[in-house]
Order: sequence, then C-alpha cells, then structure tokens
Amino acid sequence: MKQIDITKVERADLIDIRDVKTNNSQKQDGKVKDFIRQVKNPYCYKYGDYIVKINFEDTEVTLTERLREMILKAADAV
Repeated sequence: MKQIDITKVERADLIDIRDVKTNNSQKQDGKVKDFIRQVKNPYCYKYGDYIVKINFEDTEVTLTERLREMILKAADAV
C-alpha cells in the first residue's frame, strides 16, 4: 500500500478522508481498524481535490520529539 505511485493512481479509486467517520465509543485499536477499513489505503487518499500520500521515516525518534524540535526551531527563527 505504501509503495503506491500517486502519478498513476486513479483519483476515483481513492477515498476522501473527510468522509471517513470513526466510532468514538470504540477502543483505540477498534478505531484504527475501522479507519483502515473505510479509507482502504492509509498511505494514499484524497482530501477534496488533492491527493495525499504519507510515509514514515524508519527511525527511533518519536513524533513528539520531532514536533518539539520543529517548535524550537520556529521559536529561534522569530
């Protein structure tokens, strides 16, 4: 799924992420499974007219650490 080439993907085959609804009464793993079932490919989807492709770096650094780093860099730029 993550190897998809967005220049060759059929726009009509993609799910608009804005149409995906999860049941908040479910536990986290149930929400994730429901999300993936609806979106079909969590690495490539539509947001309105845009095709979105995401990927993740193979690293031990957490998202929180990356966000902290980004915020500190932005604060230094001011």
